[in-house]
Amino acid sequence: MRPVSVWQWSPWGLWLCLLCRLCLGSPSPSTDPEKRAGSQGLRFRLAGFPRKPYEGRVEIQRAGEWGTICDDDFTLQAAHVLCRELGFTEATGWTHSAKYGPGTGRIWLDNLSCTGTEQSVTECASRGWGNSDCTHDEDAGVICKDQRLPGFKDSNVIEVEHNPQVEEVRLRPGVGWGRRPLPVTEGLVEVKLPDGWSQVCDKGWSAHNSHVVCGMLGFPSEKRVNTAFYRLLAQRQQHSFGLHGVACVGTEAHLSLCSLEFYRANDTARCPGGAPAVVSCVPGPLYTASSGQKKQQQSKPQGEAHVRLKGGAHPGEGRVEVLKAGTWGTVCDRKWDLQAASVVCRELGFGSAREALSGARMGQGMGAIHLSEVRCSGQEPSLWKCPHKNITADDCSHSQDAAVRCNLPYTGVEAKETWYWDSGNVTEVVMSGVRCTGTELSLDQCAHHGTHITCKRTETRFTAGVICSETASDLLLHSALVQETAYIEDRPLHMLYCAAEENCLASSARSANWPYGHRRLLRFSSQIHNLGRADFRPKAGRHSWVWHECHGHYHSMDIFTHYDILTPNGTKVAEGHKASFCLEDTECQEDVSKRYECANFGEQGITVGCWDLYRHDIDCQWIDITDVKPGNYILQVVINPNFEVAESDFTNNAMKCNCKYDGHRIWVHNCHIGDAFSEEANRRFERYPGQTSNQII
Repeated sequence: MRPVSVWQWSPWGLWLCLLCRLCLGSPSPSTDPEKRAGSQGLRFRLAGFPRKPYEGRVEIQRAGEWGTICDDDFTLQAAHVLCRELGFTEATGWTHSAKYGPGTGRIWLDNLSCTGTEQSVTECASRGWGNSDCTHDEDAGVICKDQRLPGFKDSNVIEVEHNPQVEEVRLRPGVGWGRRPLPVTEGLVEVKLPDGWSQVCDKGWSAHNSHVVCGMLGFPSEKRVNTAFYRLLAQRQQHSFGLHGVACVGTEAHLSLCSLEFYRANDTARCPGGAPAVVSCVPGPLYTASSGQKKQQQSKPQGEAHVRLKGGAHPGEGRVEVLKAGTWGTVCDRKWDLQAASVVCRELGFGSAREALSGARMGQGMGAIHLSEVRCSGQEPSLWKCPHKNITADDCSHSQDAAVRCNLPYTGVEAKETWYWDSGNVTEVVMSGVRCTGTELSLDQCAHHGTHITCKRTETRFTAGVICSETASDLLLHSALVQETAYIEDRPLHMLYCAAEENCLASSARSANWPYGHRRLLRFSSQIHNLGRADFRPKAGRHSWVWHECHGHYHSMDIFTHYDILTPNGTKVAEGHKASFCLEDTECQEDVSKRYECANFGEQGITVGCWDLYRHDIDCQWIDITDVKPGNYILQVVINPNFEVAESDFTNNAMKCNCKYDGHRIWVHNCHIGDAFSEEANRRFERYPGQTSNQII
C-alpha cells in the first residue's frame, strides 16, 4: 500500500494528522482556523492626537482589552492591511515612535510583518499576541487614504476621543490685524476647536507654554512680551475663551500634548480676573521680518552649522546630516522621535518638528553614519548635546537614515503660486535675469534684473513656466571608485576617430598628425547613484534622441557630465565631457529591481536605489591631458552640469580630488563629494600644496 493512500483515505491517518496538529501546533498563522475565527472578534480604532479622522495610533481590542502595535519592523504593507481593517481603501503612510502620543494597556503585536495582500492582520507574521519587548513610546500609527471601502460598516472604526481637540493655533495681533507684515510673531493666542476659533485664558500661563506655541507656528524660540499693554487692550474688547489651565513642560511638539482644560458649554464665568494669553516669538534667520532684525543677526558672528537637511522638496524638511571631524554624515533612525527631530528643527531656525521620519523617507545618504539611538529631552540646544550612541560598521545602513519635517511660519506664499500656462495673452513681463541658489523662499529673493527688464519679446516661448513635484532624483558620484580606478593611457590616434567626432579630445588634437602619434588620457570609472525619491530620466523623450553612427548608439543627453583638471586657484587646464549614450540600471540595492536597460532602444534612466556605471575602458571616459604640464591639480567631475533634469539637491553633484602629475605618472587621492566636507576642510583642500613623493598621507 502506498503511504499517500493511508494519509488520504485511512481514518487512522486522519486521526494521526489531528494528533500531530495538537502536539506540534499550526505551522502558519495564516492557515489556523482558530486564528481566522478569532480575527472576526477583533475590533480596531484610531486614537491619539493631533490627528485627522483617517489617521492615528492603531489600537486593537482582543478578548475585551484594548492595546497597541509596536513599530519594530512595521512597514507600509502592514499599514495597508490595518487601513482595510479600519474600512479605508489603502494606506498612504505610517508613523512610528508614538507620533500620536503613547497608548496604554497591552502591546498586542510586535515585529508585525505583512505582504500587504492579507485579508486580516491575523494572517501576518508576528511574535504572537501579547508577546512584545516594546514600550508605548514605540506605538505605531497609520495614515489611511480618505476613501472608504464600498459597503463597509462603520462599526469597526471607533472614535475614542470625544473631548474637544486643539486642531490649530494662530496669533492674532492686538492692533492692525490684516495689515501687519507676515509672518506674525506676536499676538493673542487663538486655538481652533471643533466649533471655531477661541482664546486661551492666561491664568497660569508660562514661558513653557509660549515655547510650545512658537514651535507649532514655526519659530525656534519665544521672548518676553509687554503683557500690561495687552491687558489694557483686553479691557475694551469682547472675548471668547475656550481653553484654560494650560500647563506645558516645554518639550511638547503640539499644544494638544500639554495638560489643558476646555470650558464646557454651560460655563458662564470664564477666565475670571484673567485675560487672553499673549505670546511673542523669535523668528529664525530665514524669516526675519524687518531690516532691523536682519542687520542685528548679520552683525553677530555665526560659525558653520553642525546640522543640515538634505533631499527635501520644501524648506524645513529633509534627511538629517551632522558634521563630525570635518565630514558630514547621516543619523540612524533607531529611537528617532519627535523630541530629537524638534531639536534639529529649532537648531536650524525653524519651529518644532511636525514629523520625525524614519526609513530614509527623504532619500538615502552616502558615506558615514555618525549617530544612532539619539535620545533627546527636547530642551537641548543642539543634537550633539543629546545622549547618543556612536555608530559601528554593523549597526545601521543608509536605508535607516533619519529625516524631519519642521513647522514653518506662515508667510502668505503658497505652493504652486507660479503656473505653466498659455501666455498668448501676456502683455507685460515683470521679471528677467532670474538666478536662484534654490534656498530662497520666493523669486523676489533671487538675483534678477530689477526694474530694468531685458526681454525683447513676450511670445509664449520667451516666458518662463514650471512643473512642480514633491519628489525628485538626486545623483551622486561614487568618489572612492574614481580614486581607485584612475590611471594614464597613451592611446594611438588611429583608435580615436570616433572620440574626436564626439569632441572628447583637447582642441590641439585637431592639428595632430593623424593617424600617427598618440594622446595622453587620464582614465577613471564613474559610478553614479540615484539617492533621491524619483527616477532620473533624460529631459528629452526617445523621439528626439540623437543617433551617433560612429559609436552606434543614441545620445539621450548631449552633456551628462563635465570632467575638468583645475589648478589649485581654479583655473581650468584640461576638460572633457560625457554624453549619456546609455543611462541604465547597472546594479541596484538588494530590495530594488532594475527598471531601465539600453538594449534594443529601451527606456533610459536611473532608478531610485540603483546606479549606472561608466567603466574606465569605454570611449570618452577620460580627460585629454596631453597638453597639461607637471604639477599639482584638482580633478573635478560634475554630473548634470547644465541642470537639465530636476534634482532635489544640486550641491552634491560635483566631486573633487587632489592629484599630482609628474609628466609620466599621476596620483589621485582625497576624492570627495563637493558638500561632504566642512567649510574649513574645503579651504584646506583648496590650499593643498602638493606632494613631495608618491606617498599618500
